[in-house]
Amino acid sequence: MGQLSGEGWRVLFNSQLFVLGFLPAVLLAFHAARGAAARQAVLVAASLLFYGGWDWRFVPALAGLTLANWLLVQGWARRRHDAWLVAGVALNLGVLGVCKYANFLGANLAAMAGQEWEALPIILPLGVSFFTFQKISYLVDLRRGDRHVYGLLGFSAFVMFFPQLIAGPLVRHNELVPQLAGLGRRDTWESLGRGALLFTIGFAKKVGIADTAALVCDPVFAQAAAGPVQGAAAWAGAWAYAVQILFDFSGYSDMAIGLALMFGLRLPFNFDAPYRATSVRDFWRRWHMTLSRFLRDYVYVPLGGNGRSSGGGGFTQARNVVLTMLLGGLWHGAAWTFVAWGGVHGLALAANGAWARSGRAMPTVAGWALTLLFVVLAWVLFRAPDFGTALRMYAGLAGLEGWGRVRLPEGWVLAAGAALALVGPTSQVVALERLAPRRRVAVAAGLALAGLLLLAGGRVPNEFIYFQF
Repeated sequence: MGQLSGEGWRVLFNSQLFVLGFLPAVLLAFHAARGAAARQAVLVAASLLFYGGWDWRFVPALAGLTLANWLLVQGWARRRHDAWLVAGVALNLGVLGVCKYANFLGANLAAMAGQEWEALPIILPLGVSFFTFQKISYLVDLRRGDRHVYGLLGFSAFVMFFPQLIAGPLVRHNELVPQLAGLGRRDTWESLGRGALLFTIGFAKKVGIADTAALVCDPVFAQAAAGPVQGAAAWAGAWAYAVQILFDFSGYSDMAIGLALMFGLRLPFNFDAPYRATSVRDFWRRWHMTLSRFLRDYVYVPLGGNGRSSGGGGFTQARNVVLTMLLGGLWHGAAWTFVAWGGVHGLALAANGAWARSGRAMPTVAGWALTLLFVVLAWVLFRAPDFGTALRMYAGLAGLEGWGRVRLPEGWVLAAGAALALVGPTSQVVALERLAPRRRVAVAAGLALAGLLLLAGGRVPNEFIYFQF
C-alpha cells in the first residue's frame, strides 16, 4: 500500500495496544450504554477511531461513501426507481476501480505504448474491497426484491463495524442489521466467554503459527525473486506459505468473529478446514466462505450460472466459473499474478464440474491429495510478486536447480500447523457450537491471551496478509 503521510497508530488485533487498551475501553463503553441505539453509536464511534488509527485520510472516504449509499437507498425507497440503486453500484465500483486499479491500468496501457507510467498519488483506503462489496451486495439485494431500508445509524454500524471492516468476513445486511437492532439481548457472560475463547484461538494462530511460517517462506520467496532456488527450499517455502496464509487469515476471521461475539453479534463462519477438501469445488466451500458465496450470488449467477436454464450446458458453466474466478483473482490485488491465480482456480473448477458430469468417481484419498497439491502450487502464484519469481519457484519445485538442503526455523511449529490444518477441528465450530462457556471460560481465555501477549513481548506485530486486499 506504500507509505502514507497520514499514517496513525495502527490498532492491530494482535497488538498490545488493541488487546490491553482499545478493546477493554470499547467493551466497557458498549456494555455501559443503555439501549440498542446508544450501543450502535458506541460501535460507530469506535469503528471510526479504529479506522482513523491507520490513516486519518481513510475516514472521510469510509464515512462519505457510507452516507452516499444510504442517501441513494433513501431516494430509491421514496421513488422505487432502480436508477438509484444502479447509481449506487456504479459509485462503489468507481471508487474501488479508481483507488485500487487506476495505476495498474495506467501502467499496463503505458507499457503497451512503450512509455513510462508515473503513478498517480491515489490513497488506497484499507479494506476498500471488503466494504465496497458489502454495500454492493445490499444494493443488489434491493434490486432483486428485498425491501429492508435502514436508518443511518444502523446502516453505518453495519458497514463500519470494526471487527470485520478491514478484512471480513463479508457480512450481508440481513445477517447483521437485525442483530444490531436487538443489541444487549444475549447472555453477556456467554457472549464474552465464547468471544474471548475464539479471539484467543485466532491470536494463537496468527502469532504462534502464521508468523513462524513466515520465517520460512519469506526468505525462500526473496531468494526466488533474486535468482534460482533449489528444490528443498522451494517445497519448504511453498508449504510454509500454505500454512501461513491459512492460519493468518483464519486466525483473523476467528478474532473478528470472536470480537463481534463480545458485543453480542454473530458473524458468519469463514473457514471450515479447507485443506481437508477432496475437490477444488469443495475447497471453495471451505475457504473464505463469505467471499465464495459473494462471487457465486453476485457474479457467477448473474453471468448465467451453470447454464441449465438456458440450455447452455457444460461450456456455459465452464465459461462462467472461469470468468468469476478471474474477477475474484483481480479483486485480491492489482497484479497479473492474482489474475493468473484466479484463472487457474477457475479452470480447475471447470474441470471439476466436467468430471462430476461424467459420472465417474475418484477415490477420496486421491481427490484430497490432488486438491491439496493443486492448492499449494497455486499459492505460489498468489504469493510471488511477479511471474519471474513464480517461475523460479516452480523450477525449484520441479528440481531443475537441484535439491539441496533447507533449515526450518522453529520447524516443530510448522509441523504442528500442518497437522492442525490437515486433521484439526474447525475452531469456529468448537467455540460457537460445541462448547458452552460461561464466566470461568472467559476468565481462562483472558489469562491465556495475557500469556500470549507476554510471549510476544514488545515485538512490532505483523500485519495480517489480507489487509493488503
